[in-house]
Amino acid sequence: MTLRSTLDTAGPEYRERRAAMLGKLAELDAEHAKALAGGGDKYVQRHRKRGKLLARERIELLLDPDSPFLELSPLAAWGSDFPVGASVVTGIGVVEGVECLIVANDPTVRGGSSNPWTVKKSFRASDIALENRLPVINLVESGGADLPTQKEIFIPGGRMFRDLTRLSAAGIPTIALVFGNSTAGGAYIPGMCDYTVMVKERAKVFLGGPPLVKMATGEESDDESLGGAEMHARTSGLADYMAVDEHDALRLGRRIVKRLNHRKLGPAPSAPVREPLYDAEELAGIVPEDLKVPFDPREVIARIVDGSEFDEFKPLYGTSLVTGWATLHGYPIGILANAQGVLFGAEAQKAAQFIQLANQADTPLLFLHNTTGYMVGAEYEQAGIIKHGALMINAVANSKVPHLTVVMGASYGAGNYGMCGRAYDPRFLFTWPSAKSAVMGPQQLAGVLSIVARAAAEARGQVYDEAGDRAMRELVEAQIEAESLPFFLSGRLYDDGVIDPRDTRTVLGLCLSVVHNAPVRGADGYGVFRM
Repeated sequence: MTLRSTLDTAGPEYRERRAAMLGKLAELDAEHAKALAGGGDKYVQRHRKRGKLLARERIELLLDPDSPFLELSPLAAWGSDFPVGASVVTGIGVVEGVECLIVANDPTVRGGSSNPWTVKKSFRASDIALENRLPVINLVESGGADLPTQKEIFIPGGRMFRDLTRLSAAGIPTIALVFGNSTAGGAYIPGMCDYTVMVKERAKVFLGGPPLVKMATGEESDDESLGGAEMHARTSGLADYMAVDEHDALRLGRRIVKRLNHRKLGPAPSAPVREPLYDAEELAGIVPEDLKVPFDPREVIARIVDGSEFDEFKPLYGTSLVTGWATLHGYPIGILANAQGVLFGAEAQKAAQFIQLANQADTPLLFLHNTTGYMVGAEYEQAGIIKHGALMINAVANSKVPHLTVVMGASYGAGNYGMCGRAYDPRFLFTWPSAKSAVMGPQQLAGVLSIVARAAAEARGQVYDEAGDRAMRELVEAQIEAESLPFFLSGRLYDDGVIDPRDTRTVLGLCLSVVHNAPVRGADGYGVFRM
């Protein structure tokens, strides 16, 4: 049926919510600008004076003209000792009509060297490529590991090379376009890709540079004879193609993709694309700044699905969870969206049945979060909230259709798990600037600690320090509030990016297209459901 919006876009409540969201989006733009700035103007200018393109310029020239680029994890390393973005750009774009996973070192940030967050971000990109059968294009210019942090890079970092071989073994092509240094462990990136292009007189690929060779063997050598593009094209055979310059390397990369004969294995869109009846601009004024105030997720659904058509499943049962069927950019989807925040036993049972139905019909699932978790209290424990929550979590964990997750508001406690949070491996997970996620709300967590401390003091026969309790609660609330915010969570790669709510339909459409590169099949069976 066609959803009918009751959102009053002229009312004060909407204006307040929109103003709060626009303020958060301004903060988001400022954080994204840090990633776009790379290593700063000094190093950007030095890079340009060498006649080189920036990482995002290389990506833009590689992609089909006027095609979108879905950047992933742009806030990686936020709040850490390393620059925002983690010295690498990852994302999905279309090259010669093929959706590809692109990984581009940013040489303006410490020479493109890899820090612990670079490694984690690269792992996430590899997972996305493998799950969704995306060809991988590495735009390489990196000095290797950030040596002062080698203890956090060296041992786990070997997975990057393992992932390249596993992608190739799965029939997923891997390509390396080498624009500059690719040294030490980084030399295995072009070494393990299916196709390697090196730029003449620019690419340098060797396990050990001249200083290391001198120290290890006493041999005198130079960059070009040790690892230059010409040597690898003519002598070692590591380079499959030698480009005359960066533009030529990108042209060769596009030609390689064109000849891959890569095809999607999932079904094509099953319905014509129809725009929603309501303006996406209005998504900026739906979520309240105070997440204790509920909002109707149907208002969100009406602005992201085709034709604003949504066939709700069990609308009169378990009403704090909205479930139903729709299409988005022509792809069928099942949607689970939190309505009033708390999940009760009925909502959990409803969700488990709906997830099973989606798997039976090979239909991807979209989870829209605004939950404080499963209901607690003697009445609900006696009614079986644990086994009902376990039922929903079992269904989510063993579902095999692609899952997409958007955290709009709260995502607390086991509700995060039941709604397919990061630990449950959704194909993609994005958050809105209004989102918050933690084991529980700041006040609740501080209150629990206070109750436990008070009980312990009473058990020891001590007078409880009320002033110390107030100070502790304030400290804990501030800490949990800071650690539950989207920038903090995105910086730790607990999502694939913080997005503007108004872009949600576009982002989800791109993701649905991507997941259909792989077969879309539901689960053949489930574990034991406790009924």
